[in-house]
Amino acid sequence: MADKTVDEGVWTGCAVMFLQSLFPGVDLLALYKDQQGKFIIFKVIKLTLRDSAGGLGGYEILKVHDAEPFLGVEVKFVDVAACQQFLESYSSGAVQQSLSQHACRLLAVPQDFTVETQLKAGPQNLDLCLDQLTVCLHHIHLSQPERLRDDEIDHLEQQLQSQALGPAPQPPTVTQEESAIPSNCFKFQNRVFEDRMLTPADVQSFSNGVGRQWKHVGRALGKSCRALKGPAIDNLAYEYEREGLYEQAYQLLSRFIQAEGRAAKLSRLVRALEDSKLTSLAENILDMQPRE
Repeated sequence: MADKTVDEGVWTGCAVMFLQSLFPGVDLLALYKDQQGKFIIFKVIKLTLRDSAGGLGGYEILKVHDAEPFLGVEVKFVDVAACQQFLESYSSGAVQQSLSQHACRLLAVPQDFTVETQLKAGPQNLDLCLDQLTVCLHHIHLSQPERLRDDEIDHLEQQLQSQALGPAPQPPTVTQEESAIPSNCFKFQNRVFEDRMLTPADVQSFSNGVGRQWKHVGRALGKSCRALKGPAIDNLAYEYEREGLYEQAYQLLSRFIQAEGRAAKLSRLVRALEDSKLTSLAENILDMQPRE
């Protein structure tokens, strides 16, 4: 049923994500009820959806509501690919990680801030069937939205857009600092590193540290690597499922190096880790020491 609908180009569905802070003294519901806190919480949610659904398209927030002790976020999906990517991110823990990271930055809470989540489509608790992607998509598709976007969400979207636009744009200029970076180097967290081909030690560090996030890194690398596009990532996951996460991650990076040859550079891996919100792993691979 879902496949037929997708082929006709009219796939839609609705899911509600419930959020609750597990950190003492931080109440997401209370913050959202505060006029200033409302916009910050909305921005955290919006950035998290952007990270987990592959951009700004394919979905929209219809309503954020009180579901005490949770904060409920009703999301309408209009693209099955965006919905599928969101489900994969949610299942892997990337949604929770993204929520925590954006909340730490925007709410100025400690780094050990964590969020409990629940995901439902109508009466169905999707947390119970996350290992069955087709079933989750089916439940979301059956749960059609019953309302248009809330006026409050319209206002928050406009506020977010105004903040993003900021003052009148100026023509892009290359700063003196940027122009000073040699062509064989790259910049990460305001430090300059010499670029080089990936080494076996890099592959080992990546495979040891990436865990379940290896698929997200693979898709980030796949944006510029033909060998990792399409079903390549899922094929790797299936082929090396019995060997475990380390071997899946190892084979991913080995495939990247084999396909790209001398172009399989450290900077490309670091950029993919940044895109996947895995900056600590990038720091480990770069052997970065804390500043004095």
